[in-house]
Amino acid sequence: MQPQRVRKIAFVTTSRADYGHLYWPMRELLDEPSVDLQVYALGSHLSPEFGLTVDEIERDGFPIAGRIECLLSSDTDVGMAKTIGLAALGLADALGERRPDLLVLIADRYEMLAPASVALALRIPIVHIEGGEVSEGAIDEAVRNALTKMSHLHLTPTETSRRRVIAMGEESWRVHRVGAPSLDHLYRRTIPSKEAVESKLGISLDRRTVLVLYHPVTLARDTTREADALYEALERLRDQIVFCFPNADAGSRKLITRARAFCRKHPSAHLFVSLDHLHYWGLLRRAGLLVGNSSSGIMETPSLAVPTVNVGLRQRGRERARNVLDAEADAGAISRAVETALGERFRASLEGMTNPYGDGQAAKRIRRILAEAPLEEELLLKPAVPVPA
Repeated sequence: MQPQRVRKIAFVTTSRADYGHLYWPMRELLDEPSVDLQVYALGSHLSPEFGLTVDEIERDGFPIAGRIECLLSSDTDVGMAKTIGLAALGLADALGERRPDLLVLIADRYEMLAPASVALALRIPIVHIEGGEVSEGAIDEAVRNALTKMSHLHLTPTETSRRRVIAMGEESWRVHRVGAPSLDHLYRRTIPSKEAVESKLGISLDRRTVLVLYHPVTLARDTTREADALYEALERLRDQIVFCFPNADAGSRKLITRARAFCRKHPSAHLFVSLDHLHYWGLLRRAGLLVGNSSSGIMETPSLAVPTVNVGLRQRGRERARNVLDAEADAGAISRAVETALGERFRASLEGMTNPYGDGQAAKRIRRILAEAPLEEELLLKPAVPVPA
């Protein structure tokens, strides 16, 4: 009997955010004898400005197969476009040399267009996690759908997103609903205690804390135009406010500057460059409210029944649990939604809610699918689905 072939499975991660989603699938495959795991770190992972989070990947014991320097010191859409090109150049050499059997990409960051394009040219099958979602107010929407059509296996977070991918012409056997892998942290790790989170952050969580996660609205000509309304609403709060750095998109530095100015004005406000996923979950568990336009407010807060005010265009169209209140980018609308979300009646209404994005077991499903996926031309060859009459 011939020994089982060791399959080379590569993951691409560009930021602290997607690494938090990929941690458990990579951990599962690292422990799989039939898999040679390769991790490629690029983008803000290699930037001191954004916390040099590649060090966290190494501390967690994952093998770094390639460090791809591509993030420009820029705050413009031209910088974003050039980052894609630099990433493609670096990945062409790295992936061309190692030739993985499968390349795993996640979600919708614009940098992911680079590894997908390179893999397509090198005939490396692509596995896409979290396709089929909707976020109409960001270029993420177009990136995600482009990745879907370039990919050969699809691991979706919800049943609706699974059906949406199939509706895009993908064969049903290629599309698997696995859940959102970020939720695995909540069920598989010990979330740090209140005291541990306070020690890590250097703040007290005895008073009510509002967590703000706000990113540039990349589909808008002015990617920070909605921030005026957000900050006007934040000025009205008397709670402790914790900001996390935005994504490395056009307009991110303007938002960072604005958050720093707000913190200088308000001693009870704090800004953090990068939180590891466990301390982030520990903070989220103890937050009275999340405000912003991050997918974390949509996908992760339901598991903790944390009230969320989703601001503006960025996440328009995404599936929501009942803990999410939408507010237009208007200070009055945001303040009214915050008042409702902080009310006892609203929090009580969240008791017993379920998260449509999964049950915390996504990584085990992903491990099985990737360990058993066909590697022959059957996977690369994608026949067209017949068009209905």
